[in-house]
Amino acid sequence: MPFIDIDRIPAIEVLPGVRIRAPHGTNLMLSYLEMEQGAVVPLHSHPHEQGGILIRGKMELTIGEETRTVEPGAMFLVPSNVPHKAVAIEGPMLALDVFSPVREDYAALFNKYIGAVDAKRE
Repeated sequence: MPFIDIDRIPAIEVLPGVRIRAPHGTNLMLSYLEMEQGAVVPLHSHPHEQGGILIRGKMELTIGEETRTVEPGAMFLVPSNVPHKAVAIEGPMLALDVFSPVREDYAALFNKYIGAVDAKRE
């Protein structure tokens, strides 16, 4: 999948008001993240490195011990295993997250759902 038409990828709701579209390669995952105003990705951590850029809306982002309100154009890096949290404070919010290595949990959701959609097309 070298070229991605994001509008052709179904969104998967991973938490209330939090939807992702997560195409991936062997070592890298893109996550097109949409959040409704007030939606929360609770404090969590994972072994994957994560970077991102806020495209639309405003987000309260906590990385480790630091919390900031970020606006469109803001970029961020979340090191491996560092707790982090996101709250959409002005929505709808849109961000592009990048994970390395690929998040297995998102890949499983993406592959399961996309496989089902592709099977229906045949």
